[in-house]
Amino acid sequence: MLNILLLDDHPAVTEGTKLILERENEFRVTALNTFEGLLERVRREHFDVMLFDLFMPPFNGIELASEVIAEIPNACILIYTGFDIAPHLNRLIDCGLSGYVPKTATREQLVGAIRCATRKEVVLPLDVFRAMRKNQQEVRAELQPSARPALLERDIEILRQIAKGKGNRLIAEQMCMSQRSLEYQLTHLFQKLGVKSRIEAAGKAKDIGILDDVMV
Repeated sequence: MLNILLLDDHPAVTEGTKLILERENEFRVTALNTFEGLLERVRREHFDVMLFDLFMPPFNGIELASEVIAEIPNACILIYTGFDIAPHLNRLIDCGLSGYVPKTATREQLVGAIRCATRKEVVLPLDVFRAMRKNQQEVRAELQPSARPALLERDIEILRQIAKGKGNRLIAEQMCMSQRSLEYQLTHLFQKLGVKSRIEAAGKAKDIGILDDVMV
């Protein structure tokens, strides 16, 4: 019997997915609709595979997965989302996640993805896998050294903390500023980098060599 943890803030998704998976006699599914108490739960119980929704404000599944992996390095986690995963692939891979499953997947595809993950195989849809090289080539072409944005040391330190998976509250505390001030700094930092999210900011900073010395 494989223990599966499903985390999604939409009850209809967790209930429907739980029903689909438990039709397979080999799966027992624990469904959660909130991230509160998540770390305590995974410390207390063993889960063979975890599926996290990508967007669960104020956090996202990749950030939460990063925190879980920091506590349990061998955790097997898949992102389970209906959104385009392409902008988040670098972060997903860097955090040590096992892959991604779209919510449009059939029962057979979802079950197969979980079985692959338990065998320590990377789980990515074929179209995403094929697009990876193309995207990397486009990024290299666009990000010439002359295009590297001028960042303050404070900007770079914020990027380092984001790349380590830390949330806004913890970053603000460590940098001795209010959370509101940090959010203001993030807005300007996103503008400098031409991105719209923390994940995209960390990914772009890594691509252009700003975070080469960061261990994540």
